[in-house]
Amino acid sequence: MALDKAKGCLPDIQVDGRIVSTVLCGSAAAFLMLKYVSQRQVQKKLEEAKKKREAGFQRMEKAARQFKQQNPGVKAGQILSLPLAELAAKLKDGSLCPESVLYVYVEKALEVTQQINCVTDFLPECEEQLREVKKQPKGLLYGVPVSIKENVANKGYPITFGLAKFLDCPECDDSVIVKVLKKQGAIPFVRTNTSQAILNIDCGNTVFGQTLNPFNHQKSSGGSSGGEAALIGGGGSILGIGTDVAASIRVPCGFCGICGFKPTGYRISVKGSPSPVEGMNSVISVTGPMTRDVDSLVLCMRALLCDEMFHLDTDVPPIPFNEEVMDLIQEAATVVVVIYSSARPLRIGYYDTDGYFQPSPSMKRAVQETRQLLQEAGHTLIPFTPPRIDFLVDELFTRARAADGNATLAEKFDGEFVDSTWTNQIRCCRLPNLLKRILALILMPVYPRISRHLNAHVGISSAKDFWKNNADRKAYCDEFIAEWRKLKLDVVLCPALGPAFNLGYAGKLFVATTYTHLYNVLNFPAGVVPVTTVTQADEEELKMYKGYYGDPWDKRMKEAVEGAVGLPVAVQCVALPWQEELCLRFMKEVEKVSSHARGRKKV
Repeated sequence: MALDKAKGCLPDIQVDGRIVSTVLCGSAAAFLMLKYVSQRQVQKKLEEAKKKREAGFQRMEKAARQFKQQNPGVKAGQILSLPLAELAAKLKDGSLCPESVLYVYVEKALEVTQQINCVTDFLPECEEQLREVKKQPKGLLYGVPVSIKENVANKGYPITFGLAKFLDCPECDDSVIVKVLKKQGAIPFVRTNTSQAILNIDCGNTVFGQTLNPFNHQKSSGGSSGGEAALIGGGGSILGIGTDVAASIRVPCGFCGICGFKPTGYRISVKGSPSPVEGMNSVISVTGPMTRDVDSLVLCMRALLCDEMFHLDTDVPPIPFNEEVMDLIQEAATVVVVIYSSARPLRIGYYDTDGYFQPSPSMKRAVQETRQLLQEAGHTLIPFTPPRIDFLVDELFTRARAADGNATLAEKFDGEFVDSTWTNQIRCCRLPNLLKRILALILMPVYPRISRHLNAHVGISSAKDFWKNNADRKAYCDEFIAEWRKLKLDVVLCPALGPAFNLGYAGKLFVATTYTHLYNVLNFPAGVVPVTTVTQADEEELKMYKGYYGDPWDKRMKEAVEGAVGLPVAVQCVALPWQEELCLRFMKEVEKVSSHARGRKKV
């Protein structure tokens, strides 16, 4: 009756169905046309970027060829074989000239990227800097060529995150870390590839394409600092700078058989190294070095932790690299001086599984063998279990990182072609929150882990709940450190994700970063060291892999690491916040015992 009254109040209008159809068809056609035009504009940008990149590579090749013709006596093999510390010493004492080192690495980087697509840009400014560096006092990295991840600012070059919309946005200044490297005499010479929008452990995007693993081109390099890891692992760089917000230094370093280090947040400047989700501080993004060995990491940290960095970025505490670390972990009344090169036995906590993702056989074996070797070397090993790992993963990492329901991250993909490495994640980001909740409810009885993950991606609904999440993170950190202190630990040994995943899997298994992102949430320094390679016995054991939940993620993990015989496997080394020097000392111990063990096996 009310409806009839309402109808009576309205004018009697006759609507022509043909007009309605025409309007609807016209609107649909206009929408499709606008979409087509937009996609054509994106495609044009990508084509222009490709041409510009190829021109840069041609310039790179020409410069290296000209130098080689003019200096036929340069022994490239000898230069490429030198560890960073030895190379830096020879450059400083004049037994090697910076020109020879730079152009040898330019040629090698070009060779490597032609095989695995890891370099995004050649920096021709390096030739000018080569001349400038000779006029300055010789810093710790005098004449050392350095590769830089694409999201670390270099003046005149865009930080694209692998997204076409940012191709026309060149940076107006160098990042702080690049300025400090230059101050120390280093010469940035190439920029390297990353995953689209960074937050992904593959290394592919629609701007620069897919980076491959240097040891097996059917495998991923890992990400997001995968271009760096692949270039260094392939011998095309001796020192690189990456960023890490969940695993982005440690996973690709493990996949590519090199060392990588994630410092405590703000120990190294991140000014000029943006994240696609600016303002997200629940999980802190950091910059860190990537190299072939631990001594090289140490040299880079010594060079970076200097007055220049403290002056340029007041967010960085003025704490230089400490050769002598005051260690109060032992007896309360005793102060023990720990030197980076000290032989004092360490109290090492260890675990070979976190209980959330079952480690691959080689991951577990790497920890067990390293534990045994460290014990034989005189260190004390104590079992350690991270508390409440499900809560950490679901609430303190996933929900906190997706606090806005992934809205900010999803916006980055508006008007973009989505790379195949990101399709799985972007679907989850774009799902309406109501649908996420419904799916989580349906999946809970069958796949509880996936259900909790979906529910966490709804984000945080209010400021009050956000404050609670922050308080929960602080409480968890206190709980974790209390257990650490109770066991009187110096450091912790644990798995690093690996071995390298088959292509097409890394983008679908960002959730498998639990072993690494734990220490981003806690804000502990952590690094990875390669200690072994996958054996045929590991492959046989993998056939029995079931996972802890028997869900699609477990099945996917098994498929991801198949066919990896001979590929490197790393372990992860962890220390308490601001104890970078102790963490690096532990990494050196791990490197030493594992290399000795490999030497014995060869004999």
